[in-house]
Amino acid sequence: MNANIGTIDRSLRIVVGLILIGLSLSGVIGLWGWIGIVPLATGIFRFCPLYALLGIKTCKRC
Repeated sequence: MNANIGTIDRSLRIVVGLILIGLSLSGVIGLWGWIGIVPLATGIFRFCPLYALLGIKTCKRC
């Protein structure tokens, strides 16, 4: 499992994931906010399975 997510992409995924989870916990968007776990996890692990299938890499050093 090689990294395929670059720094900017990683940062945006983590921020969006945390915002969605936070909105879900506060009751603003309900259970759908838990979908934020997906971008949060892909940002933390620096690997996106969809990017791997499509052959996309936003990581310059990889």
